[in-house]
Amino acid sequence: MIRKPEAPATDRNREPILDVLKTEFEHARSVLEIGSGTGQHAVFFGCELPWLKWQTSDRQENHEGIQAWLSDASLTNVVGPLDLDVHQVDALAENYDAVFSANTAHIMSFDAVVCMFRIVGKCLVSGGRFCLYGPFKINGEFTSESNRTFDESLQARDPKMGIRELDALHDLACANRLTHTKTFAMPANNMLVIWRKD
Repeated sequence: MIRKPEAPATDRNREPILDVLKTEFEHARSVLEIGSGTGQHAVFFGCELPWLKWQTSDRQENHEGIQAWLSDASLTNVVGPLDLDVHQVDALAENYDAVFSANTAHIMSFDAVVCMFRIVGKCLVSGGRFCLYGPFKINGEFTSESNRTFDESLQARDPKMGIRELDALHDLACANRLTHTKTFAMPANNMLVIWRKD
């Protein structure tokens, strides 16, 4: 049996995220998750939001772990992972009512973040929501010392990584016909940012 990968932060953030998704995805029927990681979020949200068809995705090296979680959960509304590299902007043929991504923007290069927003702009239906979870900077400032330290550790691993400026993401959203609607404070100095497709 394949050992299921675990991200401990998922257990801390999944309930606050769920509280928001219950409203933001209330009228959605299909969701694309960009960067499903371990697969834990997909299983939890798929169970708690049974009206949604939850499409997982990630790079190929993460598929085995995601599939282990999905196989164990046996949820009929959560679909096995697409092989998705965000640089392949035209890779997706299907449209979705909503897009969700957690803890991705700061581990991607900024060029990859640009590509992610392009993908969202292309695959999200009119009126659909894009929900992005993670740490962000506001007006060029970190929201906490722990985020500053985290950013330094990311930069040490790879200079292309780093906590993103929220205004820069709003600009990317605007360029892809997405309008910022809400920002929710989340545990551990994170946020859940919502954009709507115009």
